[in-house]
Parts: sequence; structure tokens; C-alpha cells
Amino acid sequence: MSKTIFITGASRGFGKLWAEAFLDRGDKVVVTSRSIDGLKDLADKYGSAVLPLELELTNRNSCFDALAKAKAHFGNIDVVINNAGTGVFGTVEELDEQAARDIIDANLFGTLWITQAALPIMRAQGGGHIVQLSSALGIYSFPTTGIYSASKFAIEGLSEALYQEVKGFGIHVTLVEPNGYATDFNTSSVQSTSIAAYDNMKAELYAQPEFSAPDSYGDPKATAEAMLKLVDAPNPPLRLILGKKMLPLAKQIYADRLATWDQWNDVSVKAHGH
Repeated sequence: MSKTIFITGASRGFGKLWAEAFLDRGDKVVVTSRSIDGLKDLADKYGSAVLPLELELTNRNSCFDALAKAKAHFGNIDVVINNAGTGVFGTVEELDEQAARDIIDANLFGTLWITQAALPIMRAQGGGHIVQLSSALGIYSFPTTGIYSASKFAIEGLSEALYQEVKGFGIHVTLVEPNGYATDFNTSSVQSTSIAAYDNMKAELYAQPEFSAPDSYGDPKATAEAMLKLVDAPNPPLRLILGKKMLPLAKQIYADRLATWDQWNDVSVKAHGH
């Protein structure tokens, strides 16, 4: 049975690949982007199965308008994929104020506004699935990715609460957590103005083998099958990793965190006070 799927940031990258995969199998897809020009090829190829919408993700009214248009056009919305977002690279000290505000606006508040707009529709129809694009960098952070990680950590916390709040309405929530992929993310992200004091640290960081090994970055096209399985699952998971690089590192990081908490547990217990 075909589904109606709403995808933000569908003019390139994951969003476009996933839109094409859904359309190729017969789903109806609402594709959004800041500029509708980037969606024209999808509309030309797939005709009435696709609804292209211009969306300013940081504008709450624009988000509600887009969901209302999607519902009016197709009659229902089975899946919302909050894919759109932006990246900023820079150490914490280097971060430009406007760039920092912009990434939180787009990645966190954009996800929040779309989610808020989708929930009344899904509650009224008795179910749905909200897919939030997080990242491996929503689980752990690296130098120069602090503000991007902050936005994704925030989406993790927001969505974990949401998962518990809406499951009684038949609404599923999934955090999709890709490791690095060979998209245009690095080239399209904002680069902060460098401070020379961090040059050696950055050089050492990017000289590490995991940044240059042949399989360091996944093939974006390989994610389409996983997304099809995810939206078709009767009981989808709260979290889904995309790629093979993240889980081993996450296991080590969580083991280190648990060891540290355990080491300091006497201090923690005494801090409770009674």
C-alpha cells in the first residue's frame, strides 16, 4: 500500500535520494526546499505523485502552511522526514555568532516546527511516523563539530521525549543517525574563521586514518533501502544507525562514560544529600 511522505530538504543529498526511492516504488511524496527551483526535476519526472513546496524552515508559520498544503493535496500524511539542516565547522572559540544562531534555528527549531505542524494531523488520522535526521555526531562529538553536535544532541533529547509522548496516539518516532557519508555536506557547510592557535590540533585530527581510509564515508545511495524498510516497519525503532562506522565507536564512548560515572559515584551519591 502506497504511503504519503513529507520530506524537508529534498533538493539534494539524502532528501533527494530518499524522495526518488519512495517515488520509484509508487509512494506519493511532498518535497520541500528553500527554493522550489531545486525541486523542478522531481516534479517533471514524477508528475502528480510529487508535490513540490517552497519552505522556509526557520519560519514557524511557513512550516505549518506547508503541512496544511500537503494534507489538503494528498488527504493524509503517513511519514514526515525532518531531513533538512545545515552544518558549521569550527572550534568553539572560532564560532561566529550568526552562524551559530543559524544552525540552531535550522537544525533544531526547523525540526521542532515541522514536528509540531505534523502532530495534529497524525493524531487526527490515528497514527503516523516522524523520522528525525540526527547524526553520529548526535551521539558523540569531535573537535570542530561542537555547534553541529549541539544541534543534533538537542534533536536526540527532543525526539526521545516525543517518542514517549505520542506513542499512545499510534505515532512512531525514529532518530536516524548516519555516520559520515560522501555527500556535499562538508563543502556546503559554513567554515568558521580560523584561529591560528588551533591549527596544530586540526592538522593532527584530520591526519587520523579514519578521515582518509577508502571506506571512511558511506555511499549515500546505499541508504535508500534502509529508509524503505524503516517506514514500512510495523514497529520501527527509536534509533537507527546508517553506516558501519558508528556503532563500534559509540560502544567505546559509552563504555568510557559509564566507567567515569562509576569511578566518581561516591562523590555523586554524597551530592544527593540524603
